[in-house]
Amino acid sequence: MRRREFLCALGGTAAWPLTAYGQGRAPLVLVWFGGSAGDPETQRRHDIVRDALRELGWIDGRNVRLEYRSSMNAEQNRAVVAEIAALSPSVILTGTAPVLAAAHRQTKTVPIVFIQVTDPVSDGFVESLARPGGNVTGFTIFEHSFAGKWLEMLKEVVPAMTRVAVMQNPDHPAWNAYLNAIREVASRMGVEVTPAPARNADEVEAALAAFGQQPNGGVILLPSPLVTTNRALIAASTLRFHLPSIYVVRLYPASGGLMSYGIDTFDQVRQAANYVDRILKGAKPGELPVQAAGKFEMAFNLKTAKALGITIPATMLGRADEVIE
Repeated sequence: MRRREFLCALGGTAAWPLTAYGQGRAPLVLVWFGGSAGDPETQRRHDIVRDALRELGWIDGRNVRLEYRSSMNAEQNRAVVAEIAALSPSVILTGTAPVLAAAHRQTKTVPIVFIQVTDPVSDGFVESLARPGGNVTGFTIFEHSFAGKWLEMLKEVVPAMTRVAVMQNPDHPAWNAYLNAIREVASRMGVEVTPAPARNADEVEAALAAFGQQPNGGVILLPSPLVTTNRALIAASTLRFHLPSIYVVRLYPASGGLMSYGIDTFDQVRQAANYVDRILKGAKPGELPVQAAGKFEMAFNLKTAKALGITIPATMLGRADEVIE
């Protein structure tokens, strides 16, 4: 039986999300992702949340209210946090560890569903993955050790690479853990690791320009709203300074970067919307297990590879989910 037929067969029960708040104030879902509000990726995530909730029976402006916020740094995080008490959300849907940390510091009672967080247990957001406890649950991206995989892939594409810069906003909770994982792999491969912390676009350009003065370098771009929002700038800078680079989402090679390997973030947003639905229907976030990412994707930009004088191994192209020509 198709979903539409199933809903009709259930009659009044299936219609519950559409009518339960008809006599009172509809619940508010605060959708708060890291990144720039003007970034098309941020807007697409907002659209996915709205559409996924609609499919589950929650229609914005009718039986649920959706408020959207975006933030790039600690100052912007504080500005959103200052709104939470006045908004009085029923659920907060967050993306990235810095945003989750800011929301979690503000409230220990409002349910929070997160995406794109590496280690919520070590960071103190949940008690365990199976039984989160408290008011937080969600979806992880990968373990810190996964960062070593990016170095291995970059070295496979560029065997002559002897130096690698690691870029992320150093305020990110996972900065040191990612960096240590890369250093561990680099020591076995004979690759020198240079931290390249950056908090804004100017610092991004300055760090890449300084690192690009010497040959045989590459760049690992760690998960961060800073990197995602400035992906076109970073792609152009790494090309200008002849620095092969890798990031975690396919939006980077689509914006001119060389390659990416990581989770399908849009798929994770859809999964998170299901958790929001369950919480609005009465589920406790502390009883919903934290789930690991299940869908990964690899992408290459062959135009960028050619400009860098790189030939992507056929074995890697054969495994790619997208090859941009």
